[in-house]
Amino acid sequence: MKIPVEVPDHPYDVHVGPGIRGRVGPLAADHTRALRALVVTQDPVAAHWLDDVQTSLEEAGLEVTVVTVPDGETAKTSETLVDLWSRCAAAGLQRRDVVVALGGGVVCDLAGFLAATYNRGIDVVQVPTTLLAQVDAAIGGKAGIDLPVGKNLVGAIHQPAAVVADTDLLETLPRRVLREGFGEVVKHALIAAPDLFDDLTTAGAAVLDDRDGRADLVRRNVEVKAAVVAADVDEQGVRAHLNLGHTYAHALESLTGYDTWWHGEAVAAGILVALALGEQMKLHGRAIRRRTTELFGALGLPTGVPVLDRDAVADLMARDKKADRVVRYVVLDAIGSPTVVCPTRAEIDAAIDVVEDAAVRPPGDDATGEVADEAPDESTDAATAAHDGRVRG
Repeated sequence: MKIPVEVPDHPYDVHVGPGIRGRVGPLAADHTRALRALVVTQDPVAAHWLDDVQTSLEEAGLEVTVVTVPDGETAKTSETLVDLWSRCAAAGLQRRDVVVALGGGVVCDLAGFLAATYNRGIDVVQVPTTLLAQVDAAIGGKAGIDLPVGKNLVGAIHQPAAVVADTDLLETLPRRVLREGFGEVVKHALIAAPDLFDDLTTAGAAVLDDRDGRADLVRRNVEVKAAVVAADVDEQGVRAHLNLGHTYAHALESLTGYDTWWHGEAVAAGILVALALGEQMKLHGRAIRRRTTELFGALGLPTGVPVLDRDAVADLMARDKKADRVVRYVVLDAIGSPTVVCPTRAEIDAAIDVVEDAAVRPPGDDATGEVADEAPDESTDAATAAHDGRVRG
């Protein structure tokens, strides 16, 4: 299936479905003028999916260079980007050529920013390999790197030439990586798709194993994000609604070192803070947070937030890239009806009080007895088993 993203002056399509990775080469050839492709990926992903993507590109007539970057959010640094720029130059990439991002959200961000900046901008084709990346990170053109003082503080908006979301790639994900993606799925449901939220709450944990329904799940999420991005490319208005949960989430990630709480997990925690804030401000009743908390529990996502230094949280939220002299929070008037507020420090602290729990640990922390990675199923081969769960959104 093909979902259009009607960005003014740069429309493109998101292709969703099982077994479509072989279309990467033809799409790159059709939508760019490239003679060369630089594939940015990570070793565990490359071990399983690179051959198919590289063959597709080469059969389409492109000369291919492959570069691997480290796993995890800590790869999103200026040092990694400098190395990628140098690899582009060594491969002889010109303005007409293309970067192909094959990986989760980290690779989508890095490769997108690489394409936005090398030779003043070249094309990028996104091939997301995690649920989080397929429903969110690969769409909309946001790309960037982190600084020690905050997440995604250096970046650009650089729309892809095409996105290829092959849902077969989700079959080999470690369980925690799959669960993490539902942080963004639930976010989309809350801000723009009440019917999706109802379906998720009805399905509960069963949605995790609904392999036949994954293409439709990705499609429904892509449609939400595509509509928002097309309406507000530069995040001057409604695109801010996609940040539900992210203000607190980015502070949580920064304070815990990025690789402890994964992005989708931190977003889930941040959503609970935002819903508690909405309650405190009398925008909605308790039912939304109750239903969302129950859904997160079924999905193995956080049902509360950890105890953190409140001054450090407040400082990081104030320095968040979305802050404009005041902390801006996306909250809900109702499911499907988001709004932006500027709460006081006291209001934010009161909301955190509601959902803070000293027992809360990252969902992958075995010592807590909470959700840990599960063993791969019998269909998972050695290359996939080497995937350690850190290649993610």
